[in-house]
Amino acid sequence: MSDIELPPILQSLALARWHGLYPEHTVVKPLANLLALSDFAFRVLQKQPELAWWLLDTAQMNTREVLEPLPADLLSVTESECFQLLRQYRQRYWLKVMWLDLVKENDISDSIAYISNLSECLIDAANRWAFAHTVKQCGTPLDEAGQALPMLVLGMGKLGGAELNFSSDIDLIFTYPKNVSTTGGRKPFEAQVFYTKVAQKLIAALNQVTVDGQVFRVDMRLRPFGESGPLVMSFAAMEDYYQDQGREWERYAMLKARLLGHHSKYNEEFKQLLRPFVYRRYIDFSVIESLRKMKYMIAQEVRRKGLINNIKLGAGGIREVEFIIQALQMVRGGRDVTLQTPSLLIALEELKKLDVLPPDTAQLLIDSYLFLRRVEQYLQAFDDQQTQTLPENNVGIARLNTLLKTADFDASLAAISHRMTSVREEFAQVIGEEPQEQNPCEEVYGFAWLESDFSGFSQQLIDTQAQKWKLRLDDFKVSLLKRQMGARGRDILDKLMPHLLEQLITQHVSFEVFSDVLKVVITVVSRTTYLELLYENQGALKQLVKLCAHSRWIAEHIAKYPILLDELLDPAALYKPLPLSAYKDEIRHQFLRIEPEDLELQMEALRQFKQTQQLRIAAADATGVTSVTKVSDHLTALAESIITQAVELAWQQMKVRYGIPCGASEGEKGFAVIAYGKAGGYELGYDSDLDLVFVHNRDGDSHTDGIKSISARQFYLKLAQRLMHLFNTKTASGILYELDTRLRPEGNSGLLAINLESYFNYQQTQAWTWEHQALVRARMVLAEASMLQRFNEIRNSILRQRRDKEKLQQDVSQMREKMRRHLSQDSESQFDLKQGHGGMTDIEFVAQYLVLNYAHQSPELTRYTDNIRIFECAERDGILCQEEKQLLIDAYCLYRDSYHQQSLDQQGRCIEMNNTFKLLANGVRGIFEKCL
Repeated sequence: MSDIELPPILQSLALARWHGLYPEHTVVKPLANLLALSDFAFRVLQKQPELAWWLLDTAQMNTREVLEPLPADLLSVTESECFQLLRQYRQRYWLKVMWLDLVKENDISDSIAYISNLSECLIDAANRWAFAHTVKQCGTPLDEAGQALPMLVLGMGKLGGAELNFSSDIDLIFTYPKNVSTTGGRKPFEAQVFYTKVAQKLIAALNQVTVDGQVFRVDMRLRPFGESGPLVMSFAAMEDYYQDQGREWERYAMLKARLLGHHSKYNEEFKQLLRPFVYRRYIDFSVIESLRKMKYMIAQEVRRKGLINNIKLGAGGIREVEFIIQALQMVRGGRDVTLQTPSLLIALEELKKLDVLPPDTAQLLIDSYLFLRRVEQYLQAFDDQQTQTLPENNVGIARLNTLLKTADFDASLAAISHRMTSVREEFAQVIGEEPQEQNPCEEVYGFAWLESDFSGFSQQLIDTQAQKWKLRLDDFKVSLLKRQMGARGRDILDKLMPHLLEQLITQHVSFEVFSDVLKVVITVVSRTTYLELLYENQGALKQLVKLCAHSRWIAEHIAKYPILLDELLDPAALYKPLPLSAYKDEIRHQFLRIEPEDLELQMEALRQFKQTQQLRIAAADATGVTSVTKVSDHLTALAESIITQAVELAWQQMKVRYGIPCGASEGEKGFAVIAYGKAGGYELGYDSDLDLVFVHNRDGDSHTDGIKSISARQFYLKLAQRLMHLFNTKTASGILYELDTRLRPEGNSGLLAINLESYFNYQQTQAWTWEHQALVRARMVLAEASMLQRFNEIRNSILRQRRDKEKLQQDVSQMREKMRRHLSQDSESQFDLKQGHGGMTDIEFVAQYLVLNYAHQSPELTRYTDNIRIFECAERDGILCQEEKQLLIDAYCLYRDSYHQQSLDQQGRCIEMNNTFKLLANGVRGIFEKCL
């Protein structure tokens, strides 16, 4: 090569660079050629021009001796000195390899082996330096014999196979033999902490960019759990990971794994640990399909990214030779141990010896592989760049033509194409061609799933959104690594995700919806049945995306309770809530199938009934099938049915233990539940608490008729406590409802269940004005007829009392101002729908004031517990004018609609103030101030 004539474009470059570096020296043609053929060589010789004469030393160039880059006394080497020595070592010897390849036509198999040996020496030196300095800081982890336990470095890919290119990244995995704390330091350090410090120092020594450049780009993503996993793991943790969670591509990657550096007595132990994962004891043809899929996705990447003239990833490229050999290794390596080698060339020779590959085919693959590796080496040597793409600029083309000794670029392309065509034919024989009739979803969206690449969906996603989707999907994949998934689960997930992405993109959902749906999937990835449900029922998958797009509340609800995915199978039932009168019958019917003694199952059944029915209500709500008012009616009816069933369950449990109070029966329990607030006013939302008060009508001093008899007072108290347990206990399906009983007489200090007449006496003699306000929205939701009648009498009696108007106004307005001070989130631009000036609470206080002030003269005001009918009654009785009534109702309905939508979207209760809200709020404030 030194005597070859460079083309004019390179001759002029050679002379210009030579005279720039060595103006006082006669042109040495081989050195000048090197300067023209490599920008990297030119940069190195600019910094160290004396190395040119070293290259002319034939003895130095002929030796493949690998010298240590660091002195023996590692503790004497500072960090900055270590970094400098390692980088200068790389520059020196990579320059030598470049000289051998570009000028001396060295055999490529020798060059890649030499670079691999040099690289291993650099990595090992960095490891020993990092270990020594960490020991100095933290002490030493010792084995039983008092010997230091090393950190083992596993080289992957081309490094593992001793086939590194000029500018290859290095893929590493770190491990250590056992968890032993350090000794000899200021304090002991756990093994994980110690070896992580070693790993961090090692990576910095190689990867960090300094004024002297970089030794290697270090890639740690092949380690267990990928980027989210620990930097270093013990042998035991590694074994657990690969046994339980190792994937097919990790088996493929581990074929090339090799422990680097000085041999340790633990090397063989680690190899034995990995061998069962990588090599099956039987002939394993199952890997062929997996490798075919991997190669197919790579081919898609080449097409989608427009990777033209890529000699590694293109059809018939280096990757396909690797696939052929490694597929045969994985198939037969468990039976033929001679195939258990990380070296592709050694494996190829063994396959030829075993008659797995005919001699002529094996030779063709060897020749084609080495030719393409030589071209790859040239491409990278031009500028120390990791590239496998043929050049497009004139200088690069001239360099390649010169090195391949072709007349022009067309001839170079023809020589490369000839080799790649031959490889492609052999690849088709072993791995199989790409599917001709590929499912469009799997082709387009499968690539998006595997590569987190949404660049092909520019019409559906703007560029910034595509990048956000990519980052979110990458985060999702990291989360998957932390989940326990079997091989079946991973396979189903890989099949499901392209279809899910298709639904998400074709339904034009927002990034927020995309993120919410992924939250649902991550909750079920460990439960293969749910993945199969979604994969095998595309309609259910479509409904999932549709519902999550309609409502963030639904998305979070399904993510919290994945059992609800079953509801997606029947859209007709999903979007059709039960009739209001049917909830109690439906829950009672479901409980007929549950054994009375199975309390745990009963509690789960209550929660699942609530969740299922809420999802149906929300589905009808989100798609506009049901209005907001009707939604609250349904949610209230659902809550009442659950209260009824819960009381029945608690009663039966108490009956078994204590018997029942004197005079009570199944039909007349003497127990009732009063609902306040939203439940009392038929205005429950999806996440509303229940404000309940429990009352009874039995003589508290009477006793139950069971073997373990207690007083009726104790019985009803324990019954209420049992109800609290049924509602508030957190099970696998969460709590049932948050029960709030603070509105009972005496609040938290009062009895949990009180006699109805004592309740009346308290309301008459001790209750505050705010407690009477609360009574306006109170109603009995569970009671026998006589108790319901008595409660209504009590309520009417209290609410229809004549009150001192001035004192009432003062009490109500002071309570409202106190609430506003502590709870309002109003701002100049945001309106607090609930607590803001002119908001829902102001409207509720107006309704309560009107009842308390006028019910003595307009008793019809106490008939209803909801605000709208109170206002209608007030207008009929002349207390409000028609305009005031309509403004209050319009405002209340709009606020409720908006608040409801905010809840579905998980947006809180504040909304942007606009003219409509401002006009209504001012009107409400005017009426509030007029009344109070």
